[in-house]
Amino acid sequence: MFSVIIPLYNKAPYIEKALQSVLQQTFRDFEIIVVDDGSTDNGAEIVKKVFSTDYLTAHQLQIPLKGFQLISQPNQGVSTARNNGAKQAKENYLAFLDADDEWHPEYLAKMKQLIEQFPDAGLWASNYYIVKNGRNRQATVGVEKDFSKGIINYFQVYAKTLCMPIWTGAAIVSKKVFEEEHGFKPQLKLGEDFDLWVRIAIKHPVAFLNEPLAYYHQDVEQKNRGVVDNKIYEPATHYIFNLQFLEQAEKENADLKQLLDNLRVYTLERYRLKKTYPEEVKKEISKVNLKNQPLKIRLFYYLPLPICQFFSSVRNKISKLKNKIRK
Repeated sequence: MFSVIIPLYNKAPYIEKALQSVLQQTFRDFEIIVVDDGSTDNGAEIVKKVFSTDYLTAHQLQIPLKGFQLISQPNQGVSTARNNGAKQAKENYLAFLDADDEWHPEYLAKMKQLIEQFPDAGLWASNYYIVKNGRNRQATVGVEKDFSKGIINYFQVYAKTLCMPIWTGAAIVSKKVFEEEHGFKPQLKLGEDFDLWVRIAIKHPVAFLNEPLAYYHQDVEQKNRGVVDNKIYEPATHYIFNLQFLEQAEKENADLKQLLDNLRVYTLERYRLKKTYPEEVKKEISKVNLKNQPLKIRLFYYLPLPICQFFSSVRNKISKLKNKIRK
């Protein structure tokens, strides 16, 4: 039923734990496809070790019902790795897990149930834990507290809290739909997942299970993180500068418009503060209906930059102090 696709790039310290979480799934009808994206560490050797008879026997694990593959490619990025994994997939549903994240043992079993209950969806997902400072915090996605499962308005839910309701490590997509959308865009280095989910959500229902069944690790060493929080990406590689294909849909769908505006003002804040790509930032902010944004957002984009930089500096110092206290 499932093809589990795991891109691997220099995640040797974490890949064993990620694979164990997949091999411990109570639902067994799946295959595992690990795509080594030109790693320079021994991650691929660890994958081979995990799938050895001796290792599986010692840890009381079993090969997945549909087996496993280890594919190697020159370093081309996570999108190409996932796309190449999908090309090799033999099953009807694609499940993605990064090499430093994990699943609950019931993840695939409960996603199977969700697919059976909402077969007309093109995208299915569960809630998840954000693991930071050694603590698990359930993602505060914008569904109602009493929401259990069902079809969601992806744009509306995402816009409420800007906490991803569809996180790649807890998302399942129909292989047919994935192929129709030509998968992830390799040129994007940030937001390649959102770009795909929004393309799917425009055309297909999105089903969501409000139960945390995956673990999104944010305690991983910064050099091994797929995304560094304050990194500045070139416009050609950042999803926020590449939303032209949504121009007409944005005019017709108020929920999509609100989501994109919220993402623009949030994402471009650091670009403005660092005076990076000012013309590109100005162009994107000009698309935003600032009247529908909170006062503090309006002030940030209206006030002179030095004032904004001062208040941002104060806020960052307070945030660092809070993190030290938590640790």
